[in-house]
Amino acid sequence: MASSASNSHAPEQAPVTPGPALDIDDRQFVEWTTLLEHRMGLFIAPERRSFLASGIKARMRETGCNNSRQYYHRLMSGGVQAEEWSLLVDQLTVHETCFFRHESSMRLVREVLIPAVLERRDQFLAWSVGCATGEETYSLAMMIEDCVHRLGGRRQYGITGTDISLPSLQRAREGVYLMRRLNDISGDFQQKYCTRVSEKRFQVNEALRKRVCFSQLNLRDLRSAPLAKVDLVYCQNLLIYFDRERRLEIVNELSEFLRPGGMMVIGPGELLDWRHSKMEKVCYADTLAYQRTD
Repeated sequence: MASSASNSHAPEQAPVTPGPALDIDDRQFVEWTTLLEHRMGLFIAPERRSFLASGIKARMRETGCNNSRQYYHRLMSGGVQAEEWSLLVDQLTVHETCFFRHESSMRLVREVLIPAVLERRDQFLAWSVGCATGEETYSLAMMIEDCVHRLGGRRQYGITGTDISLPSLQRAREGVYLMRRLNDISGDFQQKYCTRVSEKRFQVNEALRKRVCFSQLNLRDLRSAPLAKVDLVYCQNLLIYFDRERRLEIVNELSEFLRPGGMMVIGPGELLDWRHSKMEKVCYADTLAYQRTD
């Protein structure tokens, strides 16, 4: 997910929960979720109330705040505002991911989209939206690099990974992961693109890391995203953080970043019955993808 947001629509008074424990009642839950939705576009479902409370409590502890009112005022203050918002959202979003997550979607990109684009053009641009710690972005890079090598010729490519979490982006830029993550990468790709750096960790090779750019982005600011038209928008396991109305807004905006023939891949089940005059649903087993037709 992605960066800071505007000050509008904030509640006049902060939710108050004194003491070291943080139990959020109905009123406080509405106040906090309204604040998070207006500021960050982040949707917290009622069943995740305890998750919200634990995230706020964790940031209170880290910042030395004694209660939620004090922490609220810290969020609203200047100077630390953008950074603290990013750290709070980092607590409230799940960054569990892996290389080549959701095999069918990756196969669609690898076997259908990348070859089709590179056979008619000498450039491929991809955008990994909500890239977390970078595994998805590097997975795409490995597939594109492999296809470029097999096709030969002078073809160029680049990938941008965006997320709201600054700590996650820092890990993504380093490209260092636990050895157990190698289990998700084929033996061929392990040899080509991964280097062991310690007994417990490996790193994505420098040449591949140079093909990838990581940047902080808030999905509330999609229209101003500094991105050129791309061939692939890969956005999985991210829309679950938003209500249906906002999901529709997000995919509508993401579709505008696609070149003609470009493809947007989202998580199966994350959005049903979406329609767009310039997008056509792709028929491919166990995937949810749309292709730009204009």
